[in-house]
Amino acid sequence: MLDPVLLRSFTAVARVRSFTRAAALLGLGQSTVSQHVRRLEEAVGRPLLDRDTHSVSLTADGEAMEKFAATILAAGERAMAHFQASRVHGRVRFGVSEDLVMTRLPAILADFRHRHPQVDLELTVGLADDLERRLEAGELDLMVAKRLPGPDDGRSVVRRDRFVWVGAPGFRLGTGDPVPLLGYPPPSLSRSAAIGALEAIGRPWRMACTSGSLSGLRAAALAGLGVIAHAATLVPDGLVEVPARAGLPALGPVEVVLAHGRRRTEQAQALARSIRTGSADLRSDP
Repeated sequence: MLDPVLLRSFTAVARVRSFTRAAALLGLGQSTVSQHVRRLEEAVGRPLLDRDTHSVSLTADGEAMEKFAATILAAGERAMAHFQASRVHGRVRFGVSEDLVMTRLPAILADFRHRHPQVDLELTVGLADDLERRLEAGELDLMVAKRLPGPDDGRSVVRRDRFVWVGAPGFRLGTGDPVPLLGYPPPSLSRSAAIGALEAIGRPWRMACTSGSLSGLRAAALAGLGVIAHAATLVPDGLVEVPARAGLPALGPVEVVLAHGRRRTEQAQALARSIRTGSADLRSDP
C-alpha cells in the first residue's frame, strides 16, 4: 500500500515544482518532504522526479504517479468527508468567479449539501478581484477564483489553464483589423490580459461590449460583435477558439486557486475538500 503521507508530499512537489515551496505549503521541513519523496521512489522502485540545483521536473513514471496519487488522496478525502458529515454544521460564505459557475461546480456544491445538510452555504458570484477584496475583508470564508501565476502565497492551485481568444464559429477578423473586444468591467483579469497583449504588439482594438455577466458576453459573442479572452478549459457553450490566421497575440497562463479567509472554519475546510476532490470537473460542462 502506498502511504498517503508520502503521496501528499510528492503531489505538493509535483504541483509547485519546488521542494522548498512544497514544504511551506504542507507546513513541513524541506528535509522531511525530500525524505517522503525518496521513500516513495524506493517503494515503487522508480525515479519519480528529475532534480538539479535549479529545477524539479517529473519523470514519465512521476507523471503516472501524479495521477495515481490524486485518485488515492481524493478517495481518502471522500472517506473522511463521509464520516465527518454528521458533525459539521454552521455557515460557510463561499465566493466563486463568474465563469466557474458554468462548470460542474454546481454538482460539486449539490453533493456537498447532500453530505453536509447542517451547513448553510452562502454563495457569492463575482469578478476575481472583487472576491479577493471580500476575502481579505473577512466577508468570505472560502474562495475559488482565477489569478495570474506569480509568487507562491500558500494558496491551493486546483487547476492550471491559459487564456485563449474565443468567438462565434465563423467569426472573421483580418490580421490588420481593429479587434472588437468583449469583456467584463474592470478590474478583470481576462480584460487586462486581452488589452495588454494587443497593446504589446501595437494591434488596434475597441471595446465592443462590457458586461458583468458571462451570459451577456456569450450573447454578444454569438451575435458576432467581437472576441473574448477566456480560460481555455472554460469556453462557454457555442463559442470556439479564434483561428490563428486572425493574427491575435498569445495571452498567457492563468490559474484557478482555492483560498481560505481569516479563519479556517470546520465547514469551510469540508467544502474545500469537496472542491479539491472534484477539481477535475472545474471545466466547461458541454
